[in-house]
Amino acid sequence: MLSLRCVTVAYEGVEAVRDVSLDLPDGQVLAVLGPSGSGKSTLLRAIAGLEPATGTIAWDGRSLAGVPTHKRGFALMFQDGQLFAHLPVAANVGYPLRLRRVPRTQRARRVAELLALVGLEGYDRRLPGTLSGGERQRVALARALAVEPRLLLLDEPLSALDAGLRERLATDLREILVAAGTTALLVTHDQEEAYAVADRLAVVREGDLVQEGPVDEVWRQPADAETALFLGYARVLTGAPAATVCAAAGVRADGPVAVRRSALVLADDGPLSGVVVSARATPDQLRLVVEVDGVGTIDAVATSGAHPGPGERVRLRAEQARLSILS
Repeated sequence: MLSLRCVTVAYEGVEAVRDVSLDLPDGQVLAVLGPSGSGKSTLLRAIAGLEPATGTIAWDGRSLAGVPTHKRGFALMFQDGQLFAHLPVAANVGYPLRLRRVPRTQRARRVAELLALVGLEGYDRRLPGTLSGGERQRVALARALAVEPRLLLLDEPLSALDAGLRERLATDLREILVAAGTTALLVTHDQEEAYAVADRLAVVREGDLVQEGPVDEVWRQPADAETALFLGYARVLTGAPAATVCAAAGVRADGPVAVRRSALVLADDGPLSGVVVSARATPDQLRLVVEVDGVGTIDAVATSGAHPGPGERVRLRAEQARLSILS
């Protein structure tokens, strides 16, 4: 298990990571999620031993202070893959095994296992330049897993891919890590990627760890308004608008309320009323922006085949399970 206690990383007196403490149990995937410049990649580099840090970074209770990167038993994978362009896929994947003088026959067997794991059987003689972006990242992942690292560190591994491919590969990455039984720490700015891959989330902002826990727990109960908006909630309401929406959902709110994009749903008998500002159809639903009486402009959805247009008055209900009352 990876354990961090009061870990701080500073550059010329400026703290990029501040007093971070968390645990990553064996076999689980932790996504460190935050905007650009939040300190998430710096934290990963400190765990890898690439950045000096104060506090304690430990594995299975043993401090890694003074242990160089190559002796920590960790593997790193970056967003560009860093493949050797002149080597075929099999040689790229087997390179860490070759460095460890693993016999050729054993090495070939392990490479074949890994290519099957990442869905690249038959690609062993291909050069990286002939592969798609997603295929290159699969090769990089296979290489990172070659030596069965006790911890895999992934720094924005999918960020260079287009949105559709990134979504598909995130799901595949989750399946591959589970199949390999690998403990992993993923750094990303993409909420959907984090939700697809991880068991746990650690949200960082301006060098601070603001929330950490199981993915569903962090999503259901964000630590504060800024975290809720970063995680993908549509709005955070306060005062009378919050009370109005909560009353429509049958709950009482004494503080801010984070509202998901699907929390307000068109319903002929709904307690809320408003005027459609805009409407956009998706394969699953009609997404609306509605000026709701007593609330203001907010997202809503229609799932029953209704297609109101801008300027039309509609009624809505509020889904209690899609609201989060912030402390």
